[in-house]
Amino acid sequence: MAAAGLDTLRLEDSDDDFKYEEVDVMSDGEDDASEDLDAALRKLQQFTSKQEAVAGLPRAPEVKPGQVVKKPEVIDDFLRNFFIKMGLSRTCECFEAEWYELKATGRLDNSTTVPDVYLRNAELEDEVAGLRRELAEAKSIAGRASATWDKFRKERDFHRMHHKRVAQEKNKLLTDLRRLKDHYAKYEPTILELKKKYETLMKEKMMMSLERDKLAARVDALEQVAAAPLPGGERSVGAPAAAAGGASSARAQGAAAANGGGALTSDVPPVVGSAATTGRTGGAVSAAPRSGWASLNAPPRRNPYADLEFPAAPVKMLALNKTFKGHLLSVANLALHPTKPILVTASDDKTWKMWHMPGGDLIMCGEGHKDWVAGVDFHPAGTCLASGGGDSSVKIWDFEKQRCVTTFTDHKQAIWSVRFHHLGEVVASGSLDHTVRLWDLPASKCRMALRGHVDSVNDVAWQPFTSSLATASSDKTVSIWDARAGLCTQTYYGHQNSCNGVSFNILGTQLASTDADGIVKLWDTRMTAEVATINTGKHPANKSSFDRSGQVLAVACDDGKVKAYGTTDGVLQVELSGHEDAVQAVLFDPAGQYMVSCGSDNTFRLWS
Repeated sequence: MAAAGLDTLRLEDSDDDFKYEEVDVMSDGEDDASEDLDAALRKLQQFTSKQEAVAGLPRAPEVKPGQVVKKPEVIDDFLRNFFIKMGLSRTCECFEAEWYELKATGRLDNSTTVPDVYLRNAELEDEVAGLRRELAEAKSIAGRASATWDKFRKERDFHRMHHKRVAQEKNKLLTDLRRLKDHYAKYEPTILELKKKYETLMKEKMMMSLERDKLAARVDALEQVAAAPLPGGERSVGAPAAAAGGASSARAQGAAAANGGGALTSDVPPVVGSAATTGRTGGAVSAAPRSGWASLNAPPRRNPYADLEFPAAPVKMLALNKTFKGHLLSVANLALHPTKPILVTASDDKTWKMWHMPGGDLIMCGEGHKDWVAGVDFHPAGTCLASGGGDSSVKIWDFEKQRCVTTFTDHKQAIWSVRFHHLGEVVASGSLDHTVRLWDLPASKCRMALRGHVDSVNDVAWQPFTSSLATASSDKTVSIWDARAGLCTQTYYGHQNSCNGVSFNILGTQLASTDADGIVKLWDTRMTAEVATINTGKHPANKSSFDRSGQVLAVACDDGKVKAYGTTDGVLQVELSGHEDAVQAVLFDPAGQYMVSCGSDNTFRLWS
């Protein structure tokens, strides 16, 4: 074996005559390479290609590893797909019959295929159709997006303009606010000075009132001494009598001046005691001035209706009978005469008017308030009328004298309601200044101010034939007051908005309250508990009124309707439509013959 890797095989001489040649044998490495599988495959492939080249056969394309080879579609499949795509079912059946016949007879060439250009065209057509569908959808979406964008752009412009307007108004309000602050700062020292002067004058007024009362007491004592017989049985005449007459005249003038020249005058007989009639002692007891406050402390009067039963008002039979337009502005309240068919209406045109019902003839017109009139009520005897309004005054009108005889101005803000006590000598008034004031008519002064509400007192009502008073306030509460002690004895909670009105039934056992949410609540005054809640709708409920049986409650609503409910079950019995604007108040006739309502349409209407 040689070092170069080639070994020479030497054969020994053989016995035959054949001459052997020496063959070079490859090393182990060369033998492995020749036996390699790849080399064998390449040689086989080269051999096959040479054979195909000699025979003239087409050479198959070389396929790379991992490449997907698509076989060309045969002509019959192509035509079938075409016929099915075009919906030519009968043509497809004829074609298949003839095609299979040719194939069965051997007259058909099996190597017929469809050129790639047709397949490519079909794919492109499908792709184009899909792209067109996508294009149509994109156009539709773009159109909707464009419309939405236009809408948003318009809304943006609108809100931008609104924002600019609000900003301008805000700047204007800020400017006005600064101007008002500067203006107030200029007047603040003057206001403080006027306040001090007012307090000083009020103190002086109180001192003058005390002095006046002392002088009046002395005058009464002098009158009693002058009227008493002398020890010898003779009466003093001449100068003493003239002096007594002059003193009496001076007292009358002083009282009139103290009451602003409009006080009710009444002759009160002097109370003469034994000590006052004896001139020897030199002392006299002054006669007590007449006061209506004593009527509140009188023994309770039995309710005359306690043993009577009345039929329920036939509200389902009521219909609009007449409409009266007697005021220039809204009619805010009503009051019926206790014994006669007379109605009084209070209006925003600063007047109250008296009408004869049911004809609607005008009897009297009251002018004197400087602002709207909101509250009116008749004296229980029907001899006079109380009214209150936006000028913060309560006026007493005497029908016999046909004029205002007393004006009370202690309230600081507008007055919403006035009510006479059942004995007629005390009037209660509810005001925007959060107070209820009790007025002594014979004494012509305010006896008490009931304080406890934290917002406007919108309505007041006396419990029949008692000294208890109910009030409805914007602080969402209804309170019961003992007018004798001036204390709140009960407060009803449950309303979620301002309470507009309050009313008792004729027995005083049930109380109805209305609020700005359209809710009416019924309260049992004996059990001091809520017995029913009535929802009249989304509009505010203004005033309510019981019929004389206490079984029906009429409610004046802001939607222009009068709604009647049963008090036992709270079920709506009838809705009366006729007003063109909000209904402010409603009342049943004491005799049960008709019902009257008034509203913001400047009218009051008769239902019968």
